[in-house]
Amino acid sequence: MRQIREQYVQTGKVRFGYRHLAFLGPGSQWSAQASECAAEQGKFWEYHDYLLANLVSEDRVAFDKNNLKKFAIDLGLEQAAFAECLESERYASTVEEDMAAARSSGLTGTPSFLINGQPIVGAQPFEAFQQIIEQQLAQ
Repeated sequence: MRQIREQYVQTGKVRFGYRHLAFLGPGSQWSAQASECAAEQGKFWEYHDYLLANLVSEDRVAFDKNNLKKFAIDLGLEQAAFAECLESERYASTVEEDMAAARSSGLTGTPSFLINGQPIVGAQPFEAFQQIIEQQLAQ
């Protein structure tokens, strides 16, 4: 991601958008909502990366609301505002909309990427992205 950001996003050649694909049950959906709550405090990516670093396994996510609140504390987020946001589930519809958009694009797992509608599924090296991006830019 760092290379894509540096070579394409920061240079204005590529626009990057992020969508949630929370398909592992309630913990996954709460995690997606929690990252949006962190975004309210300017810490979306820090929280996102913290969640990934604390993922137990693909089929067992240890993300109940209490743990998600602890993660927010660990990252220095304002505790009361984060907790209120998460408990209110104000981003539930945002996460649902993102999931519907991902599914309608044929994406079923993470990580998944779309480059002008062309899917890339799974963790891939920078060169895989570079090839497709350069092909798209050449058109």
